[in-house]
Amino acid sequence: MLRFILTIFAALSLAACTNPNDLDRTPVELGAFGLGHNVVVAPNLTKGPASREASKEEWIAAMEKAVQERFSRYEGDKLYHLGIAVEGYVLAVPGVPVVASPKSALIINVTVWDDAAQKKLNDEPETITVIETISGETMIGSGLTQSKEKQIENLSRNAAKLIQNWLRRQYLNEGWFKPGNEA
Repeated sequence: MLRFILTIFAALSLAACTNPNDLDRTPVELGAFGLGHNVVVAPNLTKGPASREASKEEWIAAMEKAVQERFSRYEGDKLYHLGIAVEGYVLAVPGVPVVASPKSALIINVTVWDDAAQKKLNDEPETITVIETISGETMIGSGLTQSKEKQIENLSRNAAKLIQNWLRRQYLNEGWFKPGNEA
């Protein structure tokens, strides 16, 4: 639990704004990437301190939807499967004083599987820490202004965007998804 709390605080201090509202634009280049399976699990789901309750099923459904929205736009000629484990979350609670301005957060692990090569591209799962996007609604704390469902949706959309950012870095730096390349 201490590790979870420290990770959240570290992420809060380093978090940059993520704008997941770019689905109407052309997706960033990911070479031959085509989304195969979109598998989301939550076997070790941990609720952080001072958080609303959310079920595994709620997280799985929201993450699957967000990943499908973002990655089904890619029409590459090779299939890659995304395995996502929802590990922990904090959903800011209502009624906390504005001074505290609680933020919602999510921690996920991501693995990419190359269908043709029948192997993982990353031996160790990539851990991504997601912080809610700062907006007029969340500035005073999303627990005061948003429902639990809206918080989950926003975090899931931010998570899908951060997965895309990571895949883009891997594409540029490691040669993932290059046509004819067995990464």
